[in-house]
Parts: sequence; C-alpha cells; structure tokens
Amino acid sequence: MSYILKGAKQRLISILREKGIVDENVLAAVEKVDRHKFIESFMWEKAYLDRPLPIKFGQTISQPFTVAFQSQLLQIQKGDKVLEIGTGSGYQAAILSAMGAKVYTIERQEGLFRDTRKLLEEIDHKIFTFFGDGFNGIPQYAPYDKIIVTCGAPNVPLSLTNQLKINGFMVIPVGDGTQKMIRITKTGENTLTKEEFGDFVFVPMLTNTETLS
Repeated sequence: MSYILKGAKQRLISILREKGIVDENVLAAVEKVDRHKFIESFMWEKAYLDRPLPIKFGQTISQPFTVAFQSQLLQIQKGDKVLEIGTGSGYQAAILSAMGAKVYTIERQEGLFRDTRKLLEEIDHKIFTFFGDGFNGIPQYAPYDKIIVTCGAPNVPLSLTNQLKINGFMVIPVGDGTQKMIRITKTGENTLTKEEFGDFVFVPMLTNTETLS
C-alpha cells in the first residue's frame, strides 16, 4: 500500500472521528481493511474519500461514514454471529469480520455475488457468502446475534427478526426514498423495541434474485 493511500486512510479515520464514530473497534477495522481493494484500480485515488463510489453491475460501495455508523450501532463483540443483507462490494462484511464477527452475507445479484465472493476468499476467508433473496435471510444458520441490512427496506421483514437471537440487534434503514436508520432489539420471542438514528439514503431492498443470462 502506497504512502499516499496510507495518508488518505488516516485522514478518513480522522473525519470519521469528527463525525461521531467513537467505537475504537470500528475505527481499528477501518484502518485494517483496505477499501481500495473493493473498487476498480482506476479509482484508487478516491478510495478513502468519505463518499460512495460506483462499482460493477450498476451498484455502489457505501460511504465510509455509513459503513462505520451502522457497524457502531451493532455494538459488535468478538465472536458475534452476524447476518448481512446485501453483500455488495464486500467492504461492510470485511469491516465486521475485522471487528471480530463471524459474518454470513447474502447478495441477490449473481454477477456481483460471484465477483465479491472471489475477492473475499482472497482477502478474508472467514466470511461466508451466499447467493439469494435477502428478504429470506439465511435461516439455516440462524439465530444470529446481530443482523445488518445495507439497503433501504420498505418495512422491517418478519423473516429477518425471526432469525435474530433474543437480546440481539438488527440495524436496518427503513422507508422509501429517504430512510430512517433503525436499531431493533429483540426483547422476547415476539417483542421488539426500536430506536431511530437519523436519515440516510440507500438503494432499495429488492425481492428475488437477478441471475446472469
């Protein structure tokens, strides 16, 4: 990694601190994970700017602050089993893994799934990737300590809260257009509490899968 990219990464970490990221585990993960590996090489000079960037298949890699903010809300403990809905570039999964989580992640776009699975196998073999409809989750490995949704859901899917452990957290943006960032705590078998943490804009959470032709 070049001195220029290292310097840019340190500036990003300072920006995240200024924006209210105080979880040192999150910041250490941002320092450990090389965001430039999750984008195409011609955009490497933009890798550590605090902004989303385009990736293949018409998708984006999320803004670093958004990744850090959701990760902070999850309050990851070493060994937590985490379900991620929307693998995308794989950067969020890599951050959670660097924080000590055991990550199960699902992606609905087959092309993106294949590319990201290959990348994650090269840089972090501890992440388990799946191709499928995120609304279904990955029930065969439930229950999860934490669930993170990285796309804007129209509502909170019951199929996902059913896969959450009691006293576990789910962080999910909910709404059309602009979403409210919500943290759900499963307080009992059929009871949930909700907290709101401001407005964000994510791509919509879509049903079914998109296969390569």
